[in-house]
Amino acid sequence: MTGSKAEATIRAANASRAGALVGYLPIGYPDLATSIEAAITLTQHGVDMLELGLPYSDPVIDGPTIQAATTKALENGFRLRHAFEAVREVSAASDAPILCMTYFNPVLSYGVDRFAADLAEAGGAGLITPDLVPEEAGEWLAASAAHDLDRVFLAAPTSSEARLRRATELSRGFTYVVSTMGITGARSDVDERARGLVERLREVSDRPLAVGIGISTGAQVADVLTYADGAIVGSRLVTALGDGIDALADVADGLAEGTRSAG
Repeated sequence: MTGSKAEATIRAANASRAGALVGYLPIGYPDLATSIEAAITLTQHGVDMLELGLPYSDPVIDGPTIQAATTKALENGFRLRHAFEAVREVSAASDAPILCMTYFNPVLSYGVDRFAADLAEAGGAGLITPDLVPEEAGEWLAASAAHDLDRVFLAAPTSSEARLRRATELSRGFTYVVSTMGITGARSDVDERARGLVERLREVSDRPLAVGIGISTGAQVADVLTYADGAIVGSRLVTALGDGIDALADVADGLAEGTRSAG
């Protein structure tokens, strides 16, 4: 195994700046070609790592902004093969690690090992799986190890100490720290429980921690990076993309300022 590209990127960002900025966009919104252009644009405007969402008909934690975008992508004919096409094109244009965010049913339907092989072949770095708990991840753990892919599990404020320990032990790349309970969406204040949860995770692991859900401004990025290794932004970027590529680039620039001003 060659080691985690995501972890190396986060650690480099923490060595040179306040930390890493992770940007989420759904594949296929507003259409496939534009979503690919948008992802590449993020990497040119301060985003260190990409989280590309696979549209899914029964989302668990997606808020209204992301749900509307993924619904449009599905209506436009998104198919799983488009995810590999997008990853391949973006990885050819950028060195930023690309992790796909997906609920696990599509992976099961496609075939876990086949999905891992095709993602690795396309240049993907790994998966973020919000509805897959470590205790039920045996097949994915084996496939990700076989194909040298990162696997990112979620840690939530309500998780037991045992679950937190297990999530950080099995995550590779980073652990996704859910800043608040509920669905995704930009918020005026990132939940203070995120800081407490990061402190709990620091007690059981020295691996990178990235906080997501609710971050929408450069100031919030800066605040999160005073205690976490990465900040994940989704809904704010999706909203900006609705106004066009130039608007997306401007918002990414503002968010990236937070990686240079924390502390």
